[in-house]
Amino acid sequence: MSGAVESRLAELGLSLPEVVPPLASYQPAVVSGRYVFTSGQLPMVDGKLPVTGKVGAEVTAEEAKDLARTCALNALAAVRSVVGDLDRVARVVKVVGFVASAADFTGQPGVVNGASELLGEVLGDRGVHARSAVGVAVLPLDAPVEVEMQVELTEA
Repeated sequence: MSGAVESRLAELGLSLPEVVPPLASYQPAVVSGRYVFTSGQLPMVDGKLPVTGKVGAEVTAEEAKDLARTCALNALAAVRSVVGDLDRVARVVKVVGFVASAADFTGQPGVVNGASELLGEVLGDRGVHARSAVGVAVLPLDAPVEVEMQVELTEA
């Protein structure tokens, strides 16, 4: 479907990818009442990770920030897959970003800003959210970043 949110994505030169197939036994997103919860989204592009490794070692903070944007796009695609139209998003409630970090890397918030900034660009005030940015030792497939989010839907 093509609504105002997808028109905004097009204005930004972006498009939603196909939903990334699950790597294990879970769903990319589920609806519970008026909320959608996404599973953690890796920065997959065309079915593969463009970069692997730890942020602050093999991956720069700037590269990781761009990867977090990709994670957010993948999360929006997961939301759309269960609600049909992103115009139903009343607001993004919470974003959690996981950053596979070198031992001395402490810039996790700046990396996860990639996801937060994308959501603001696409959704405006509806994209403002609470957030956690967590440094971890390793992520699936040696991904540098993973992002999950919860969104509230408008009344049906």
